[in-house]
Amino acid sequence: MDETYFSRHTEFAWEIAPHGAMRVPAIIYADAALIRAMDDKVYEQICNVATLPGIVKAAYAMPDAHWGYGFPIGGVAAFDPEEGGVVSAGGVGFDVSCGVRCLHTGLKTEDILAVQEILADSLFNQIPAGLGSTGAIHLNSAEMDAMLLGGADWAVNQGYGNAADLERIEEGGQMRGACPDCVSAHAKQRQHDEMGTLGSGNHYLEVQKVAQIFDTPTAQAFGIQEQDVVISIHCGSRGLGHQIGTEFLRKMVTAAPQYGITLPDRELACAPINSPLGQEYLGAMRAAINCALANRQILTHLTRQAFSHFFPDAQLSLLYDVSHNTCKVETHLVDGNTRELYVHRKGATRAFGPGHPDLTATLRAAGQPVLIGGSMGTCSYILAGTEQREALAFSSACHGAGRAMSRHQAKKNWRGRKIMDDLAARGILIRSPSLRGVAEEAPDAYKNVSSVVNTADQAGLARKITCLEPLICIKG
Repeated sequence: MDETYFSRHTEFAWEIAPHGAMRVPAIIYADAALIRAMDDKVYEQICNVATLPGIVKAAYAMPDAHWGYGFPIGGVAAFDPEEGGVVSAGGVGFDVSCGVRCLHTGLKTEDILAVQEILADSLFNQIPAGLGSTGAIHLNSAEMDAMLLGGADWAVNQGYGNAADLERIEEGGQMRGACPDCVSAHAKQRQHDEMGTLGSGNHYLEVQKVAQIFDTPTAQAFGIQEQDVVISIHCGSRGLGHQIGTEFLRKMVTAAPQYGITLPDRELACAPINSPLGQEYLGAMRAAINCALANRQILTHLTRQAFSHFFPDAQLSLLYDVSHNTCKVETHLVDGNTRELYVHRKGATRAFGPGHPDLTATLRAAGQPVLIGGSMGTCSYILAGTEQREALAFSSACHGAGRAMSRHQAKKNWRGRKIMDDLAARGILIRSPSLRGVAEEAPDAYKNVSSVVNTADQAGLARKITCLEPLICIKG
């Protein structure tokens, strides 16, 4: 991306002044190398976001930003319903509440290395993964609605985990305001057999070792030491969330003129928050968030079962579960005034800082864990929210490495078997039902996650706590 598009706001923040129909500035968080490497579509899309009615303060893009549908992936924007603010299906995305949860194992690296091959095979056999994957759970109509209302809380009540898990999940594991009646029969049908499945694309279950600690006091507060083994689970709301996104984008495009909304891009389809359509979407989206939370909770249960065969005493307690691809009602300080805003994070992570009242007591002093997934075969990171949260991007941070290359191009450049063999030679075992999927997710198809994380840290979006290196990756 051409640096002349911007003025340099700070060393790690680039500002685009309002022009054309923009109502507010746009700010991209990146170092000089990341900003040069970003595709021009990020510039175009974040400027388009800044034109939407009721947007507050600025439109933001995180260091991992890349082209997306409507909003750039890594896009953040907040809207005030009292000023005609909108909710945008394109600002949430198709995989509603895609997110990451991280589990302690109580094990050390040498424990895993002793059983690495057979543990990898066991996890692959017990965790359904891949395009169209289905699980052993089949929900009837009443059970589907109960799941969409209850989220992870419903899953725990069904025997998938325990109440202690809920304390370490955003919203306590249950997104309030969900409306199963706002979810179409087709969306529910797509989810009928998909609970407890990883899906495809960049979703994974990864067994990781803590390779480096940057902030010892916070790592201790999170219960983490070097050479500990943790497990990261990355997935979302599967077919149900995708169907909700598809259906409401169509509805919002059609309805935009009647609400007096001129869209710079039909992919930014939106509706006023206080309109019937806006409220219908919020009810359906919140149900999809609950679907994702329940899905990750069931996957946690399956993971615990697999580990129990090798490590009967391992508890696999939950460190945290954080969602991307959401719109949530949050209270933020803007120009000295407290305002209730609808914060869209698409491919971005909530990052509440120390002392935030929405954090559980055990995490409040340290700040919210921010879980940053790497690309297959590269490091992942645990960060924490910062004190500067309000002044930057509505308490938001990056969510991963961010793609640097399309899946189509990645398939032309790499072969799945070669990637798996190369990673195995480095001690990283990949298990996947699709060699094509492995090629699409080649590590070099992504930005350098360490550069992204370092920028987030130096910009003050979130602070680095630990670096995680993969040992086993079950890839969708």
